[in-house]
Amino acid sequence: MSCGFGAVILIFLVINHETEADVEWVKKDLLSEARRLDYEINIGKRDLAAVQQDLEDTLKRIDDERRRRLAMLEDAERKEAELNALQAMTEARVDDLAKLQSDIDTREDEVQRLQELERQQEARAIIEVEGEGDRQYLTGLYMGGNHVLVALDASASMLAESIINVLRRRHMSEERKLASPKWQRALATVSWLTAQIPVESHVQIVTFNTELKSVFENDDWVAAIDANRIDAAIEDLSEKTPENGTNLLILFDHIATMDPLPDNVFLIIDSLPTQSSRAPRKAVVTGQKRFEYFRDAVEELPQGIPINVIMFPMEGDPQASAAYWNLARITQGTYMSPSRDWP
Repeated sequence: MSCGFGAVILIFLVINHETEADVEWVKKDLLSEARRLDYEINIGKRDLAAVQQDLEDTLKRIDDERRRRLAMLEDAERKEAELNALQAMTEARVDDLAKLQSDIDTREDEVQRLQELERQQEARAIIEVEGEGDRQYLTGLYMGGNHVLVALDASASMLAESIINVLRRRHMSEERKLASPKWQRALATVSWLTAQIPVESHVQIVTFNTELKSVFENDDWVAAIDANRIDAAIEDLSEKTPENGTNLLILFDHIATMDPLPDNVFLIIDSLPTQSSRAPRKAVVTGQKRFEYFRDAVEELPQGIPINVIMFPMEGDPQASAAYWNLARITQGTYMSPSRDWP
């Protein structure tokens, strides 16, 4: 037993010694580890302080950048508002300049128009007549009106002043007919009248015998200032030869249908009508019948339109002058029977 107890004690001592050695070793190892950890903690605290300082600096820079960015945005908004205001002001000034330029252009156009009116008025105001000196005729005719109608009798009686000569010229060549002095006076009268019409007016020229024709296309009212168109129409009219009888009714019916109505009419004629709504049954129309045709035509004439009569008296028609004079009187127009050298 003693031996067994001793063996146990010996084993215990051996085991306890190893345990104390292991513990001592463990303590040294733990102490070393603790020191290392303390060192790392110190290093970490120092690094953490540096990182915190960097973070604070970074946050401060971010805050400064944010404030600077806000200031830049405010400055940009202010400058954008100023730019918009300048653009609006510029656009307004551009609009003002455009309006001023438009007004200038309009006034220049108006000045040119007035100058053209003045030039046309000067160019067409005086008709020179060859003879002993240059003469401008004072007729007493009222040349005004917004829409002026010139109506020319283009019947065969306009070839001459007597029935005999009319019958003779009816069988002549077209050139001889066109050269008839009476017809040339009538054409010159048309030219003179259109030259005297105010340039701000409008004019229409028609011829009538048994038919009525306008010298302008589509029966247009033509501005009196349009000298080229009027002169071209008169040139075409100079190639027309007088023919057939006289129907005053178709002229006054035409006047009644014009739109707008003329406010001044110049009637160039030489005799009472020889026809009315129907052609005469007999070759010779009596003076009484012709006067009836005249009265029938006058009944179709609209009221309020002055009829200015320029009469080239025809031989063998004594009632014509009195009838047309009375027509001019009751319509508040003018009657004239010009001399052979007029206009």
